[in-house]
Order: sequence, then structure tokens, then C-alpha cells
Amino acid sequence: MFALRYLRNSFARKLNFASLLFVAAIALAQSQPGNPNSAADQLPPAPGAKVINLTDAGFSNEPAIAVNPRNPEQLVAAWQINASAAYSHDGGRNWSKASGVAPKNYKKSGDVSVAYGADGAAYLCYIAFDKLGTTYYWAHNATRNGVFVRRSPDGGKTWEKMAHAVIEHATQTGIPFEDKPSIVSDTTSGHYSGNLYVGWTQFTLEKTVVLFSRSTDAGASWSPPIEISTHGGLPRDDNGAVEGFSAAVAPDGAIYAVWADGTNIAFTWSRDGGKSFTPSRNIIATGPSYFPVSGIDGGNGFPQIGLDPRSGLLYVTWSDYRNGDVDVFAATSANHGESWSAPVRVNSDALHDGADQFFQWLAVDPKTGAANVIFYDRRRDPDNKQTTVTLARSTDGGKTFANYAWTTDPFEGKKDFIGDYTGIAAFDGRVFGIWSEEAPPAASGTAPAADGDRHGTPHTFVRVGIADFGREAASH
Repeated sequence: MFALRYLRNSFARKLNFASLLFVAAIALAQSQPGNPNSAADQLPPAPGAKVINLTDAGFSNEPAIAVNPRNPEQLVAAWQINASAAYSHDGGRNWSKASGVAPKNYKKSGDVSVAYGADGAAYLCYIAFDKLGTTYYWAHNATRNGVFVRRSPDGGKTWEKMAHAVIEHATQTGIPFEDKPSIVSDTTSGHYSGNLYVGWTQFTLEKTVVLFSRSTDAGASWSPPIEISTHGGLPRDDNGAVEGFSAAVAPDGAIYAVWADGTNIAFTWSRDGGKSFTPSRNIIATGPSYFPVSGIDGGNGFPQIGLDPRSGLLYVTWSDYRNGDVDVFAATSANHGESWSAPVRVNSDALHDGADQFFQWLAVDPKTGAANVIFYDRRRDPDNKQTTVTLARSTDGGKTFANYAWTTDPFEGKKDFIGDYTGIAAFDGRVFGIWSEEAPPAASGTAPAADGDRHGTPHTFVRVGIADFGREAASH
């Protein structure tokens, strides 16, 4: 979800801090002695763990990351606001920010997702608009908006000047608002190799639906959107919408997709390259899709789907508060989504300990079959405020998950918008996570915003985590 809650107050505020001061403040927060909230006190570090600060403090959040299966040393990352991207050509150890990413013909852009195509190019998907409609009721008084895809022929370093519209609306009475798109590519050697797919939520005055479009020409053109949600949702973004599209492509070109539908996860699939889908149906009962998280501007448990291409095993992850506090869960299907296992709790802290784990994201390693899940974690704070980042990993087909500390320096939310999701990618035992954090007070209180207003200015920044589990093979 785009940073809509914050945007109703002030979208354009941002900070420009000196890099030295920012990094020093991070180091100071990490080195405080006797910190009872350190994730290292309870969890082992992820092997080969490294964390890189991708942006300075300001208003950077809702990131995404992808690794190029044709060249695993090449990665692309994206975040808002506005739509921004960075690239790495050395396996994520060093990053450079790309230019020419955000659209110049719209005032605002974000809700980014990224993927590498079968051609080795990087693709960035985002929404763009000029001004939001009514808070939470985005289709009411919506201005021109749309979903767009931009291509980078060199894997994320440079981006083509022209972005191609998946769907676009001119400002006029009664137009819908398009929200939270996700792009996925077919990099298999099958009949639909090279196809690109985008799914998203459309808010109208009466309802929400999940739409889907396909491209067969490297994103230059897109098919007319089709509605793939058999059941529509409420037209509100604070509860009851059908939202959180996620998809995975199997070696035979089949597309499997999920999204949140009230207190259920909806599922559908396509076997003709996205031309048509089976009627969507609810597969897993969950808690409500939206829930409050202390210190964070909004929380949700939107699902993700992943697939082990070696075995065909499907994974779905989500979060909800069926146990009182928020936990992360996973379920699997060995028969193409016809039936699903009972939910498995992904976070390994004590049941009912009052600690929230939230904003999970899933990546199934196409080489090893291991399922990797990133999430925010509060298990070390009895007050449920201090937050670290945890990597969970399953090598037994989703039956159990080992938990590893990806960060040991906790941050505390100050009601800033850190986003509605994190991101993760995996390839051949290496795992790459991306998330946003609240900057330490020493950094966030040192400089005014660019517009001279210190009040209500967010202080979030984006980090990338690396872990290396070697070339182990999953045993399932």
C-alpha cells in the first residue's frame, strides 16, 4: 500500500542529512551496552549477515528487491517516495542509486515492485497520481492515476525514458483509483517465457476488485485488464478491501495468485499465460487483514505466494493476531493449490508472549527450494515497542522454520509510516532482504525538513540485508 495515510497530511516533506552524521548515529544505537532488546541475545545471526543502509533518513519506505536469475551478482532494489531504484553488480555488497526513475508527468509515484525478465532486463512497476481522493476512500474525488512499468536493459543501472501504462485514467468524475500493483515475470523455458504479469487492486466508489494484465513484448504494451477476484471487497482501504495481490510462476508457465479477502486468503491460477483464470476461492481462514501495531502507522497481514520449482510445492505466508499478538504463518500445498496444510507458526518466540511479528515477505529459492521469510520482530521487548528484523528459513517443506537475527539494533516507531510491507529475494543459498526503519533520534532530530518544517516530518530510511547459506539443498 502506498504511503496514503501519511500523504493526506504532507507528501513532499523530506530530510537531507549529512551521511557521516547519519551513519554515526546508527553506530551509536548499535553499540549501547546492556541493551536488553538486542535480537542477538536470543537469535543466532544469519550466516554471512551484512546490513547496508541504502538511503539517508527522510521518507523512504515500502521497498522491493529482486535478483537476476541469469546473473545472480546483479540485483535491483526500489522504494518510494517518489519511485526510486538502486542497483548492485557484486551480489549486494555495494549499491548505486539509479537516475531517471520517477515519472516527470505525475506529481507522486510509489507502491513499487521489481522483477527481472527472461531477457535479463529489470522491470519496475509503480502507481502514479497527482492528488489523492478521500482518506481511505481513495476512489472518492480521485484525480488522474494509473499503473506503469519502466524497463532497465542493463539490470537496473539505467532506465528507459518512456514508462508504459498498464492502466491509466484522466481526471474526471467517478474514475477509479489503482493501488498496490505487483509485477512478476516468467523466466522459465516454457511456452510463455518472457511474459510479464501485473496484478493490483482497483478502488471504485462501490467496491474493490483485483485486476490483472499481461505483456508479451517486454512491457511495451499490456493487455486490457481482466477481473480475477470472483468476490469483490468493500471500497475502503482501512478494512474489507480485496488487496495484496501476489503471484508465482511455475516451470510449466502456470501462474498462481493470492490476495487478502477479509478474514480469508483468496487463490486462483492460470494455465494459459494469464489470458484467463479459474474462479478465485478462499483457501485459508485468517484473522482480519488489517490490525494496529504499536508505534506504526497501520498494519496488515497481506499474503505472499511462492513456489519450489523442483517439487511444485506452493507456499503461502501471512500474519494475523489469532494468538492475541501478531504472528507470522505459513501453509503449503503439494497439489497445485487444491488443498493446503494447517498453518505453521513461522516466528519461534513463545506463544502468547505479547510480542508482535509483522509485515512478512516470502521468497522461495529456485535453486535450493528453501523458503525464506523476512519480518519485523519485537520478541526482545516486553513492552512490544522495540523492533528488529528477523529472517526465518525452512528447508523441510515448510514444516519448521529456523529464525535468525538480521539486525541487532532495535528501532522504535514514532507513528511514522514505515510502509505496508518489506521485500526479499533468494537464489542459490543467498538471501537478500529489504526493509525500512525509523532513524535513531540522534539522526532524525538534527536537521529541518527541506520545507523548513520540523513538525510531523518522518525519519525513515531503507536498509538491505544479505545472508549466505551456501549451496545447501533443501530436504523435502
